Amino acid sequence: MFVRSNTFFGGIISYFARHGTLANLLLTLMLVIGLVSLTKIRAQFFPDVIIETITVSTSWKGAGPEDIDENLVGVLEPGLVGIDSVESIKSVSRDGKMRISINFETGADMSKAMQDVKDAVDEAQNLPENIDEINVKRRQWRDRVTNVVISGPVPLEQLSRFADELAQGLYKLGVSKTTISGVSAPILRVSVPQSAMVKHDVSLSMIAKAIKSEAEANPSGDLGETSTRIKTGSAKRKVQEIENIVVRSTADGSKLLVSDVAIIKVEGLSRGMAFFREDKPAIFIRVDRGAQGDALDLQKLVETTTNDLSKTLPKDVSIELAGTRSEAIKNRLNILLKNGAQGLCLVLILLFLFLSARTAFWVALGIPAAMLFSIAMMYAVGLTLNMISLFALILCLGIVVDDAIVVGEHADFRARRFKESPVEAAERSAIRMGLPVFTATLTTVLAFAGLVAVGGRFGRIISDIPFTVIVVLLASLIECFLILPNHMKHALTFKLQTTAWYDLPSEKFNILFRY
Repeated sequence: MFVRSNTFFGGIISYFARHGTLANLLLTLMLVIGLVSLTKIRAQFFPDVIIETITVSTSWKGAGPEDIDENLVGVLEPGLVGIDSVESIKSVSRDGKMRISINFETGADMSKAMQDVKDAVDEAQNLPENIDEINVKRRQWRDRVTNVVISGPVPLEQLSRFADELAQGLYKLGVSKTTISGVSAPILRVSVPQSAMVKHDVSLSMIAKAIKSEAEANPSGDLGETSTRIKTGSAKRKVQEIENIVVRSTADGSKLLVSDVAIIKVEGLSRGMAFFREDKPAIFIRVDRGAQGDALDLQKLVETTTNDLSKTLPKDVSIELAGTRSEAIKNRLNILLKNGAQGLCLVLILLFLFLSARTAFWVALGIPAAMLFSIAMMYAVGLTLNMISLFALILCLGIVVDDAIVVGEHADFRARRFKESPVEAAERSAIRMGLPVFTATLTTVLAFAGLVAVGGRFGRIISDIPFTVIVVLLASLIECFLILPNHMKHALTFKLQTTAWYDLPSEKFNILFRY
């Protein structure tokens, strides 16, 4: 008579092996929560990465790199160095421009860091008066979903309106991260006839000086001991605003306006960076996902919006997607499914030759059970299906059934060699193989857990690999010791009672193999 193991580990295995309802309920739970999580987990190209970098930039027209380094960088950097959690500072000075990049330590409170940088900039003294406004920005992680190209033999202004219409349509659907390239602000050209200058006794330099003083807003220093900064000018850029600029005031109180002496025309959109497609003007729209965006869902929204817009475009204007990263995600998912199917087939073929068909089936069932349960755990902790985590899942396809193969083969061996009953062979196989299988799995877990120690931004990017591999291996242990013994009990019972036709190839192969 078979006596159950007195150990805690053996008692749990025996309990699940003898209670088929509990074992099948656990298997069903793993499959169901995995399938539900698969429909909810986000898909994207790269994992979400927090960037601990803040940039401080400004322009100083007419100044050389040496002047900017001495009068701007040299004044701002001392206050920035003293901020908490600053890891490094890099500054670049060019003709008329300055940029300071501040890198913070991993895990720093970036909201507080942003405010500290703004305070340090506001408190800086003796800055040049004619510099532009100092911009303080936090660098954001951008994960491109796709690019949209609108092209055709029409004016660039019309293409720009189509791009704006597309961006607004995406914004209404919740896609706010769009960047339009290939166009810039329109040019306002002020033309002054010679007769008008003679009539009103003004020169071009007087008109230019008046427009310049009103069209730009310049910082003018601090107010007393406070951190309040003063700006002069109102940055007038519209046609009507330019027309109402005062060129000269007379003694009788009348004013000579720009519109009295000049003609203002809005010329076509200027190309900061021109795009063409087959010698036709083109506009380039980049679509990025947000922090909680799903790349595949965003791709569908973009496709729907572009299809609707294409129906309203002129005949010769085309709109198409380019550089779509969701295709790479789909391809990686297809590789995962394809490799999983190939793995199942190879396991079934090999186990079908060495073991019975029922044993091969229950062992191979560990692949989808472990994979789906791992996806559920990934969803629970906030991971996503990206190129890194999918790589880890593909990596695990070859090792996820190793434990089940060892336990299943040993159960079949005990039933044939020692003539043990199916329940005895299944339980004793799991208990006997428990320590070596658990130890072998533990060494693999520890090996991948070492990747967590990799620091910095690169370490955060690849952190999905160790977590994914570890949960897959732990899921395979659950399936191997709590679910498989009960299924092996039924498989061995059927095998001892009769030899089915689908087991004949295994019988013949084993005879040849033993020979």
